[in-house]
Amino acid sequence: MSETTRTPVREKAKQFAKLLHKENPDYTYMRELFRHLRRELGISAVQVDKRLPYVPTEEEVQKYYAIVWKSRNMQNIIMIKTLLYTGVRVSELVRILIADIDFDRYQIRINQGKGKKDRIVPFPESFKEILAMHSQSTSQKGAKYLFEPSWKKPYSDRGVRKILAVYSKEAGMKHSLSPHKFRHFLFTWLKKQGIEDALIQPYSGHESRQSLEIYSKLSIGDAQESYENVISKFPV
Repeated sequence: MSETTRTPVREKAKQFAKLLHKENPDYTYMRELFRHLRRELGISAVQVDKRLPYVPTEEEVQKYYAIVWKSRNMQNIIMIKTLLYTGVRVSELVRILIADIDFDRYQIRINQGKGKKDRIVPFPESFKEILAMHSQSTSQKGAKYLFEPSWKKPYSDRGVRKILAVYSKEAGMKHSLSPHKFRHFLFTWLKKQGIEDALIQPYSGHESRQSLEIYSKLSIGDAQESYENVISKFPV
């Protein structure tokens, strides 16, 4: 049996466009149209296997942080602790303004995070003093961002990744520890402490369609109380 000859995709798309042009379709219409086409043709969506992200162990994080502490570079120490304690993305970290930090509530406001959404993330009460001293010192130098190199501009994503990579190499890590691996570590660690997804979600910046209704009913206060109850056991 000879193999069916298919019309090239681009040409077929032009044929469809001519048919649909008068309908003035929008995105929602097209999405529904192709959903029904798949059903009519008996075509199932292809499920792509997702690899689980690598999550460092507590021992690896402790080994890594020991090298960071040994450097005595206080800005890098505080930067890495901020990543570890808050789980913020590197693109969010470099845009944290000193004015975004609430030292009374132990919270940092993340403006225009992923999906252009604002949110609040907690940090440990025990981290308040060193973070406040760093913020004051940085502010006195004329900085407006929490982390700025000497040229009075926020770090780039790449700049932060390079800093972390240097410590990974010095620590002899099998897997280089990136900001996103810190993020995976924090949320995995919190789950191991018994904190439910519904309490992690408000400050993680994740959005679950299945749990969105539940999440929307939870306040950051509920999440932060659970966070503060366990963060004293954090490995660094």
